[in-house]
Amino acid sequence: MRILAIETSCDETALALLECSGSIESPVIKAISQALYSQVKEHAPFGGVFPALAKREHVKNIVPLFLECLEKGQMLKKGSTELSEEKLATIKTMLDHERGLFEQFKEHIVPLERPAIDAVAVTRGPGLEPALWVGVNFAKALSYLWDMPIVPTNHMEGHIASVLVNEGASQIAYPALALLASGGHTELVLIDKPLSYRRIGQTRDDAVGEAFDKVARLLGLPYPGGPQISKLAAGVRAKELPPSDIKFPRPMVNSDDYDFSYAGLKTAVLYKIQELGELTDELKERIAYEFEEAATDVLISKTKKALEAHGAQVLIVGGGVIANVYLRERLTNLAAEAGVILMLPTRELSTDNAIMIGAAAYLHLASGESYQPYSPTSTALEADGTLRL
Repeated sequence: MRILAIETSCDETALALLECSGSIESPVIKAISQALYSQVKEHAPFGGVFPALAKREHVKNIVPLFLECLEKGQMLKKGSTELSEEKLATIKTMLDHERGLFEQFKEHIVPLERPAIDAVAVTRGPGLEPALWVGVNFAKALSYLWDMPIVPTNHMEGHIASVLVNEGASQIAYPALALLASGGHTELVLIDKPLSYRRIGQTRDDAVGEAFDKVARLLGLPYPGGPQISKLAAGVRAKELPPSDIKFPRPMVNSDDYDFSYAGLKTAVLYKIQELGELTDELKERIAYEFEEAATDVLISKTKKALEAHGAQVLIVGGGVIANVYLRERLTNLAAEAGVILMLPTRELSTDNAIMIGAAAYLHLASGESYQPYSPTSTALEADGTLRL
């Protein structure tokens, strides 16, 4: 089965073609091609993602990336099928809210031969709704144009499914525990069986990735701040410096639940910076190191507690924060100590991408769920920025 996947939940415009086979218990998921544009440079002056700008950039890039994806997958062919004025008008209505997208669609996509794709998957949520709508409306138009089933997909489920994309990826044994850590989410999800998710812990305020970025701004580091914090922290470890007087709290580390809180940790960093005054390069390194240690200690502690309480056999980890080398090392050690299988995505698949969205969609298709081509008169499909597993 070939799936076209579309991801526009935040500041990455991503498309991918996947070849999928096998059962839901033992899926085989391979990427045929992918195309991605990151908007980091556009958002850097704002110190974070600006929703209206994200939407504009998605509209600008989604058609060129789609064509690139088809070309890489050797599916880009001009066709001769004539489109009725009525159908073209319906597509225009679908894309009217994304200024300029219909014109691109009409010029570059309508003349194409229908590619050999069995379904189109698109991120429905969670995420920034203005950004999500670009992908959702584009997927609707493709589904309607080429009579392809459309599979609305949960972004967080995509992060879980990302661990299945590696060649020779292990099968998931149940129960499994998923730690999802990104700029917008920090949560623990118990998976009792395929496609059965129960969130048992979540952040009560800032997500861990959000805290990394906020602390980076306090230190005057460029956006995105997470990698900058980790770079400074790694420098302290490499130098093997003696312990510092700078210490930060581990919020909720001893609570009886699996919830997280990072707003207080960020505030503790703010107060320490105000106390120290002008920061030398060494002080910035020390603060970054102690912050990363505190943030990571909480993630590891809560995950360990949940693994033990629920008898999980597998620990799945996903989300952009998992690109952090130090966190990956700590999680590897935790899994070894707990005697569980650790399933991590590749560094490339840790951040937002379309491959994981196609993988999640395939799990639903492999389970026997039925999806139909989009119909303006009978299909209800909307972006949902707060969509939950």
